Amino acid sequence: MNLRSIDLNLLVIFDALMSERHVTRAARRVAMSQPAMSNALSRLRHIFKDELFVRTAGRMEPTPRALELGASVQQILRQAERLMATDVAFDPQTSDREFHARLSDLVSYLALPRIMQQLRSQAPQMTLNIVHTPPDETLKALESDELDFALSMELDHSKSIRSAPLFEDQMCCVMCADHPLAGSNLTMARFLRYRHMRVAMSPTDIRFVDHVLVQSGKRRHVALTVPHWLLVPRTLIGTDLLAVVSGKLAHEFTAAGRIVAKPLPFDSAPFKWQIYWHRRYDKSTAHAWLRQVVLSACSAL
Repeated sequence: MNLRSIDLNLLVIFDALMSERHVTRAARRVAMSQPAMSNALSRLRHIFKDELFVRTAGRMEPTPRALELGASVQQILRQAERLMATDVAFDPQTSDREFHARLSDLVSYLALPRIMQQLRSQAPQMTLNIVHTPPDETLKALESDELDFALSMELDHSKSIRSAPLFEDQMCCVMCADHPLAGSNLTMARFLRYRHMRVAMSPTDIRFVDHVLVQSGKRRHVALTVPHWLLVPRTLIGTDLLAVVSGKLAHEFTAAGRIVAKPLPFDSAPFKWQIYWHRRYDKSTAHAWLRQVVLSACSAL
């Protein structure tokens, strides 16, 4: 295939279609008309000799070939963006750089408002795209340049990944304010007597409770497992469920008076939330500036 005969802007259009799964919305994303987007899709289909996107009820579903191409196209565009961006004259006040980061809903709830407050005043044209991926996928995304940085904890990473501490945290138990245990000390027997709500984005999320209990020959009754931390407070209201969450997050949950937090009835070591990035960005002025914004925002926690 002769690259000179191909409009590489089609890769941008392909990426927009992958993200939006809708021709009209993808057209808006790249500032094109809907007919022009449809024409570009026809050209993409011709180049890759595949339908790429098949119309279903209300959306365009990618074919297996499109899914195969998706990650590679995204990486190519990220690399092209990095080539075109220069750090020599980086000015946060005028920069329209776009950064991609991994934050869970938990750490987003705690840190993102403070981060965005700083960006609003210091880098008003900058864009942050947030994703939530499991730890192993997070490390792969940092390695493959799909992410600029990640906020997480205790990732077992290679030497190519750097990290810096953000703030310390510790797990605790939360329950609704009218729970039978709300006015009592939380003993192990009481902790195990009631049903539990567990947050499990990945196996890593259960190590602070279930792994500890197993080591002492005990087990809790998990009645509900959910993938997101912010489901916890509303779900606990009016139930006898217990949940184990970050102490920093529990502090936010208890502010309205409908949730009560108590120390766990067993040893739970403190841990540090950290920022992770790839060493390719060690000398990048823009990335170093943004990491400092994140560090400064999290220092209040």
